[in-house]
Amino acid sequence: MRVLTGLEEIRAAAGEHLGYSDYQVVTQEDIDAFAALTGDHQWIHTDPARAAGGPFGATIAHGLLTLSLGPRHATSIYRLDGMALSVNYGYDKIRFPAPVPVNSKIRLGATISSVTDVPGGAQVAITFVWEVAGQPKPACVAEMLIRVLTSER
Repeated sequence: MRVLTGLEEIRAAAGEHLGYSDYQVVTQEDIDAFAALTGDHQWIHTDPARAAGGPFGATIAHGLLTLSLGPRHATSIYRLDGMALSVNYGYDKIRFPAPVPVNSKIRLGATISSVTDVPGGAQVAITFVWEVAGQPKPACVAEMLIRVLTSER
């Protein structure tokens, strides 16, 4: 795990690839639970029998399920220390270039894209790339924005 302590270390790491998470298998149970939470029950995700005859030969994870695993996986890649507060500010440039078929193994890679000063701290853009074992294209590419603040006010 890469630990960056304080704003200067975070700034100095701009452009640096921070590493990869471990692989996680995305199961039908994961997909069904996400469908239940979001109400997205499209057959390509939740109907294995019908999806077997579809374009991917099996059910696939929701793109937003893949995206939502980012914070979970990121905690094993890097940590930003020495700040009063850090918050998820949002995402930019989200794309889903390839599907995540059921029972695929995915992992996250993270690179600090940029660090921009904002009042009270900085905005850190981290490019997340979700890889699927055995697939040439990433499943998701997104730029996560984190606001790190040097004081709580």
